[in-house]
Amino acid sequence: MPSHLNVPAGSAPSATASTSSTLVNGASSNAEPPGVFSFAELEGKDFNEQMEILNNQLVLQQRIKEGAENFLNMDLNESLRLQVKTELEMAENKIGAITRQIEVVNKNKPKQSNGATSRRMLQQDNKVKDVDKGEDFRTALQNASNLLSSLGSFTSSYATGPVPSSSSTSNSSETDHQVIETMSKLIDILRRSLRVRYELKIAEVLHAVLPFLGDKYSKQARAAAYRLIRHTLVDAESVKLLDESRSLDYYIVKSLNRDNKHSVEKEQVIKLIRTMVEIGTMKRENMASAGGTGVVPISEPIMRAIIAVAEQSEDPFRLICIETLTEILLIDIDLVSRTGGIGMLLHMLGDGPVELVPLLSAAFLHIVDSPRTRVYLQVGRDLELALSAITDAYGKGVDHVDRMKSCSKVLQSMLRTWSGLMYFCMDDMRAIRSIVDTLRIPSLDSREIILDMFFDLLNIRPPEWHQTFIDGRRLTMYQKSRDAGDARVELEGSERGYQTFKLTDQYIALLVLVLTHAGLCEALSGMLEESINGTSLTRKATLLLAEVLQMGNRVLPLSIAAKIQAIPEVFDKATHYSDGEHRIIGTTAMSAIDSFNRNRARLQPSTVRTNRPRANSVEDAVRRGQRQVEQVKLKMNMQMDDKTFQSSLLETQVMLTKDSSKWHFETLQEFIEGPLLNPKRMEEAIKVSRFVRRLMTFFHPFSHRFSDMPRSKSNTRWVRLGCSLLSTLMTSADGVRYLGTEDQFLLQIVKSFAQLDPFNGVPDSDPIFSKKRVADTLTYGYLEMLGTLSKYKEGIELLEKFKVFTAFYHLSELRSREDLIKGIIENLDYSIDGHPRIVLSKALTSSYKHIRLFATQHLGDLIRGSANANAWTLRLLLTQLYDPAPEVCELAVHFLEELCEDKDILQLVVEMQPTMDHLGEIGHPLLLKFMSTPMGFRYLYDAGYIDREMDMWFNERNIYYVVQVEVFLVKAFANTSDEDEDLLAFDGTVPLHFYGEMAKTELGCQILQEKGHFTEFSQFIRKHSDESEDMELIMKLKSILWAVGNVGATEGGLPFLEEEEIIPSVLAIAEKSPVPSIRGTCFFVLGLISSTSQGAEILDDYNWEATLDPLGMPTGLCVPVDFQAFTTIPSWSPVVANRTLGRVIPPAAEAEIEVITAIQNLANTVIANASSRSLAKMKSRPEYHHIFTSPTMFYRALNIISTQQYRLPIRRFIVDLFNLELNQELVQKLKQCATVLRVHPSYKLTASDTSRLSMFGPLGRPRRTSISDEEDELDPPTTNVVPAEAQAPVITLQPVHKVVGFEAIAWKESEQLAAMSLLQACRLATRGSILRSPAVLGRGLATDSATPTTTEAKKDITPTQPARDVLVADVISGAPLPIMRPLAELRHRAVRIYQPTRNTMQSGGAKSERWRIDWDILQGGGRWENPLMGYASSADYMQGTRMSFRSKEDAIHFAEKQGWDYYVQPPTVKRIPPKNYAENYVYRPGKLRIMKTK
Repeated sequence: MPSHLNVPAGSAPSATASTSSTLVNGASSNAEPPGVFSFAELEGKDFNEQMEILNNQLVLQQRIKEGAENFLNMDLNESLRLQVKTELEMAENKIGAITRQIEVVNKNKPKQSNGATSRRMLQQDNKVKDVDKGEDFRTALQNASNLLSSLGSFTSSYATGPVPSSSSTSNSSETDHQVIETMSKLIDILRRSLRVRYELKIAEVLHAVLPFLGDKYSKQARAAAYRLIRHTLVDAESVKLLDESRSLDYYIVKSLNRDNKHSVEKEQVIKLIRTMVEIGTMKRENMASAGGTGVVPISEPIMRAIIAVAEQSEDPFRLICIETLTEILLIDIDLVSRTGGIGMLLHMLGDGPVELVPLLSAAFLHIVDSPRTRVYLQVGRDLELALSAITDAYGKGVDHVDRMKSCSKVLQSMLRTWSGLMYFCMDDMRAIRSIVDTLRIPSLDSREIILDMFFDLLNIRPPEWHQTFIDGRRLTMYQKSRDAGDARVELEGSERGYQTFKLTDQYIALLVLVLTHAGLCEALSGMLEESINGTSLTRKATLLLAEVLQMGNRVLPLSIAAKIQAIPEVFDKATHYSDGEHRIIGTTAMSAIDSFNRNRARLQPSTVRTNRPRANSVEDAVRRGQRQVEQVKLKMNMQMDDKTFQSSLLETQVMLTKDSSKWHFETLQEFIEGPLLNPKRMEEAIKVSRFVRRLMTFFHPFSHRFSDMPRSKSNTRWVRLGCSLLSTLMTSADGVRYLGTEDQFLLQIVKSFAQLDPFNGVPDSDPIFSKKRVADTLTYGYLEMLGTLSKYKEGIELLEKFKVFTAFYHLSELRSREDLIKGIIENLDYSIDGHPRIVLSKALTSSYKHIRLFATQHLGDLIRGSANANAWTLRLLLTQLYDPAPEVCELAVHFLEELCEDKDILQLVVEMQPTMDHLGEIGHPLLLKFMSTPMGFRYLYDAGYIDREMDMWFNERNIYYVVQVEVFLVKAFANTSDEDEDLLAFDGTVPLHFYGEMAKTELGCQILQEKGHFTEFSQFIRKHSDESEDMELIMKLKSILWAVGNVGATEGGLPFLEEEEIIPSVLAIAEKSPVPSIRGTCFFVLGLISSTSQGAEILDDYNWEATLDPLGMPTGLCVPVDFQAFTTIPSWSPVVANRTLGRVIPPAAEAEIEVITAIQNLANTVIANASSRSLAKMKSRPEYHHIFTSPTMFYRALNIISTQQYRLPIRRFIVDLFNLELNQELVQKLKQCATVLRVHPSYKLTASDTSRLSMFGPLGRPRRTSISDEEDELDPPTTNVVPAEAQAPVITLQPVHKVVGFEAIAWKESEQLAAMSLLQACRLATRGSILRSPAVLGRGLATDSATPTTTEAKKDITPTQPARDVLVADVISGAPLPIMRPLAELRHRAVRIYQPTRNTMQSGGAKSERWRIDWDILQGGGRWENPLMGYASSADYMQGTRMSFRSKEDAIHFAEKQGWDYYVQPPTVKRIPPKNYAENYVYRPGKLRIMKTK
């Protein structure tokens, strides 16, 4: 215990009183003991020394207090506890006295020492508040409280300080630095101790921090304050308290409106907002109503500010704001809709940052999947913006190509989801048809991108020779690589015994059906007409057409595929004998498709395993011929006579020189593989000519001839030669005897291996099998030669004789030579039982994990490559299931799953009865395969696995199964080039399901019947078939549907579905469910049910047709005959979100009305510039000064930008108009204004109020002739002003009886026209009465005649279909009534399509090939002054309009698309007659010409 606590218990009260009086009075009658502090010591010292002494004493007393509090937490006796309490009380009194003395000293401090004193105070205060990393909770909480108190003292000292001036700038910066440092320390405490966050009250933190968000502090201080508030939030309740204060909203809106110079502040604001969204989001109580799943605690003003930042393309925080809005959209779509964020995000979807478009599309597809949220979208207008980059690509420049490519990827991902596909199939597939119709647009670049999109969308991987087809070259000239191709065919052919369709194939089948119904084949056929000779684009279209036809034949039912295969457009062209061009195009396309299919079968490697090669194939005949030639050649070589043999031997040059570069390699190889196979010739080569000796010497390691050759592609032939030589030696007894007794080859190999043994004496400095030599020279070939010897029984005996296998065993223990171990395992042959298998088993049980992994991989490849699996290989593979490394176990399980696709191998593995309980989730798929056999099911049932797993699947694993399938589909359609490890366990086929595997055996069906799980599944499906709100029930419904589908996919499980009559319920869900993802699940489930013949027959009765293979067996693919009933979701009425932000009482003063009106007009881009100049001039005039310093007007401005959509620069301009500093005082006034000016929802504006407010500015004044007038335009008018009550506004927020440019119209539903814009009012007016009323006058001519003159229509005008009842532009042009013409004359004018003549000057003719569209000048087209802007308007809105096109066909296509009548003016061909002077004197019969000379 500290010495200062050793105070007698009886003297404690007197000591306390004495000490207290000493501290307070500064003197004491009693003598102070040594070391006791007294305030008398401060006398005669300057301010800095006094503060230093007081702070040191304050630190000491606080440490005493903390020690006493720690002692009280311990088990103490009564006397000691009383003594500690006394000491604690004394310390608290001293702390209070010292604190008061510090305040007294601060009041008397010199003014010039303000900065230094504050700095010294902060340094001493830091000594108090600095905490160690090992501090406890109480200490951290106390330090946090002290830091909050310090922030409060900074606020009070700054508020009571002098007015800032140039001389006090340094002091304010020092104060900012102190505030930032204090907040940083507090944040460090909150980050280290999460418990402190819960103990601190958010109200206290806000009270201490909010003052530092004011404008008088620096941006760094404001950023630190936002950061501190963010670290204080711990739960939804704290965010709710933060949101209730509403004081923070003003600071956040102001910070988000700042420019990029305040990026450090805006960054912390956005982080705070994201934290509020993440922590404070609460679940929505009323889930039945429209809206998201939660409620985000973000106010509408803040949302408007975020939207403004997201719309600003130059803002560095644009992307994060868009992401934040997207997250809020998924949680609380109602909030985003109220603030106008949906329109902004949809605009970003069509023309936003390319990197965020996939994120936005995924978010909107999630919204479409729920009926509760998709009501905020309008079909045909909103989500279709994602297609705009493609559908509106005509006429765009080269820069638009990248945009189209990104848009095509997004569109591809959207069409690969159920939500996107069903949404775009609405309204008779109008969106998909628009995409397909873009192929008809004559723009090469865009169409090539769209063709590539369809290739990727349908998951078509063009073969490597497709470029040859597109280039127009003959495919018969293209040959596949025999080395890689044949090996790939053998490898892939052995993987799977039959062709299995995947989930992606089933979805693509529906895509093919939808696209062909939308006119894809017709559009591709139309592209073929563009060129008779064919271009790369038309050939690419032909390639896509051929792929679609082949895919339709593979994945669609025969009745549907036959309609696609007909391609009537191509056949019509081919049989059009009267039109030669069409016939050439049709026959060329059919020939190209036929050539493509024939050569595809020849060149494309097949993945279907067959038991025997095709006897009628072209390659089979070639192979037979090659084998016959080789056999005849070999027989002739073996029957070679002596003279020929000697000459061939000498021809190899082996006997003449040791230089291997001079040997004839081809002759040498033929000699080894031919004559030496004859035992007599082998004996002669060994004993007589010593040819074999010289050749084997070349391969000896220590001769450094073969072993030193560099490892290159050309030198690998010597490795093959060595293997051939050893094979030839093994075929004769003399060769085996020579290799075992006379030659040093194997002996030197063993010695070379011994060089690597660390226990075999001093190692060689440069061993033969060093890492460098194996990697860079042909030394690796020795391992292949040893592998060649292991193929023969005699070779294994030789390897045993020379103890090569012993060297292998020693090498397997070398950690640093994994390259040799892998090479040995790869090259050894394991067909003969013996040491090679022991070497492999030793590698499988190596002490190094990477060796075991490699050996397991090699073992799996051996089993996969063999025709029949051997028992010993399966036993070794099963042994790897017990490996200590999980990676090895997982790899072994992966191979076993693949091998168990073969029923014979599965039965063999089940008979071995491996124990796999220790594998957990890794061995679960393999155990499911065991369940499919009666023996395996009985084995697992006896082990208790079935009962345990059945309960687990019923409660949990069904949900996990749904997640696994849906995640795979997302990844499979994501077009990622990187291979995902998660896809290894799920190759795309329907994953194994517990209930599906159980239904494959009789015992499994019996147990399933006894448990009653299927009955519960049926009841759940019937009860929750229409579920669309609860996500948990939706997920459970999907899991049960998958379980039912897997049970129905078996012969034994289908009776369960028939007994419960569940198939009609599944079909009803597939066609009537409001959730697209549930419909998609039913689509896959029905495909599973159709995988049996009986299930396909049942579905055929309900008009769902299954795909059959050539043998008539179902493939597991099923599509509806009436697919539109399946792919079209019910339409809905769009919901308009109600804005909760209340209205305010309009201003009464004329000047205030003018300012507010100008601020409102800033939202109109047409008159925004004029309004901004008007506001700037108003601000400069003295009579408006009180408006721009009024908190009430500032609140009105903030309310306007919080309820309307303004761009970020305009918001910044509006806030900067007011000369007000944002601080606590102003915030309180703004909150009072919010209370006073807020009106009741039932409040209605009076007639005088509505007459004063106009979107075009204050009324009663003459219209300004120019937006750049001088200041006199703000002067009051000199003419008589009509009272406000008598003025009629042009457009008001109330129902009106007259609109400029129209006759008097009696509005029938005046109450519905409130808050209506000009365009909406005109649209409603013209929709109902104007277009059909005879009282509406047409545009007249500016001539004296009353009857307008009309021009005679041209006879060759091509009429178009009549347009629908749409709003025409002339209705709202503002044209006065006297000069209006009949609307029909303007709407039915013909356009002229012509080719302009060449310039008569000496200009070139580069652009003379282009075609144009123009309109003749309308006779009598009068002009008038536009009432809105004062522009000179004309009755002919097409005058001067001229469009240019690349060809006549492009111009005609555009005119037809626009619905215009047109006529084509043929171009005038310039004819230059021949000029010859002699022609004047040529005799011509007839009357003589009279040549007049005068």
